[in-house]
Amino acid sequence: MMSAPKVSIIMATYNRADYIVESLLAIQNQTFDSWECIIIDDGGSDNTLEVITPLLEKDSRFNFYKRTDKYIKGLPGCRNFGIDLAQGDCIIFFDDDDIPHPQNLELCVKELTDNTIYFCRYIREVFFDDFDYKFDYSKQYTTFSIDKNDVEKMLKNELPFNSCAVMWKKECFEKNRFIETLMYAEEWELYSRIVSSGYNGISIDKCLFYGRKHQNSNTGEFYNDNPIRRKSYVDAILNVIENLKDKNLLSNSIIRYFLLVALNFKEFSLSKKIITSLELSTFQRIKWVVLYNFWGIKKPVYRIKKKLLKK
Repeated sequence: MMSAPKVSIIMATYNRADYIVESLLAIQNQTFDSWECIIIDDGGSDNTLEVITPLLEKDSRFNFYKRTDKYIKGLPGCRNFGIDLAQGDCIIFFDDDDIPHPQNLELCVKELTDNTIYFCRYIREVFFDDFDYKFDYSKQYTTFSIDKNDVEKMLKNELPFNSCAVMWKKECFEKNRFIETLMYAEEWELYSRIVSSGYNGISIDKCLFYGRKHQNSNTGEFYNDNPIRRKSYVDAILNVIENLKDKNLLSNSIIRYFLLVALNFKEFSLSKKIITSLELSTFQRIKWVVLYNFWGIKKPVYRIKKKLLKK
């Protein structure tokens, strides 16, 4: 009987027949070989299963499933399904069109042998069109620690936590799962929730993942003002605030940051929802409302000044 794999790779897929084989071959080329790859199909209509069947037949570490109705359609539901199926000690999420560095699993597992470390973050770079398979195989890199004091940096993207740029010990997901109704920023919300719960980690200064950029991604749709993605981001923000409030980690600087973000989401009344959720005294509520309105006036004035200076 095959021993339980050390790492469970969870890959949600949806109509990616053109790219998924390249991603799976990159997984197969990992220098660390104790892994399983759980592929969750989200109801796609292309020939994904057909193109990956040769790999499924030759390598038993690849396993293909169709998302069941127990999980909501979408990336979060597929990933939660994968977590429930995972047999490994560690969990990592790979996308179906990206390329992991050959040393990805090896170096992360090495860092996670420390019993005080629960996740390993690393650098992610992006590429367009064809991928250049010239890897740096050096094992020399610097590191720094991450704990709940870094949550604010995570939320402000000063310390980016891309969904595919972190390996987690499985226990991080015992009480934390993706919110399946979120269609954007779901990993941002979940990862901040995990770290704010007291799970400490490490970041290594080495690129171990390469993300393919195209307009059909969730991120691409968000920056093209897709209303579903924008609404999801608003919902994720409100969940983040509720989580931090419950853990007494909600600082004034975080409130200020999200109220500034709310200036770009007026159609969802985000500022009002944030201030209401804070359950503030009358004085504090008035203070934040006044500041928000001031920033709203200041922002267009700043833009006008910037345009004038360019002339």
